[in-house]
Amino acid sequence: MSRFLTRLSRWFHKQMPTHHQLAENRLTRPFARRTELFRFTRRSVPRGVAVGLFIGIFALIPGIQIVGAALLCVPSRGNIPIAAAMTFLSNPGTTPLIIAASIWVGNLLGFHADLTTFYTLYESGAGLREWTYWMLSNAAPALVVGLFVISTVCSALGYLLASWFWRAWIGRKHRARLARVPIIHRKDHKHVD
Repeated sequence: MSRFLTRLSRWFHKQMPTHHQLAENRLTRPFARRTELFRFTRRSVPRGVAVGLFIGIFALIPGIQIVGAALLCVPSRGNIPIAAAMTFLSNPGTTPLIIAASIWVGNLLGFHADLTTFYTLYESGAGLREWTYWMLSNAAPALVVGLFVISTVCSALGYLLASWFWRAWIGRKHRARLARVPIIHRKDHKHVD
């Protein structure tokens, strides 16, 4: 597991755009001056995870997710690449499950949306018109409230897990560094005569 995480970390750092590349792109030029939005720190990574999960689940429209996550990272000082990566949690495979769970949560909170109609529309491959009619019925409040609750809970859990993972990862790196340094060069070593 450790080798996998190390290789994944190296690959991710190689894929990161340079500051020069960000400054050259017209879409990312305003963010290029704010380098803290692209640094991996103990505060920015969990914030990026939380922002990415919240926007990725709540805004189920693919183009809006990454842009929304990047824009929300600016005031929250979250890591934009992490937030953008976390939006991919909602994809064509997981979106029906997220919608069904959101409707279920919305119904638990007192709203009314018919899950059987949702499944029928999904299985029959309904078009935009049928989905719009369904959304304009009582399904919309249940779906929106359910999406908000699920995205809020997931972003809070993601923040806590990312904080814990970051702390564990840095601790492992620190212990490995101490194991490589001879005892004589350690600051905490006291020479006894």
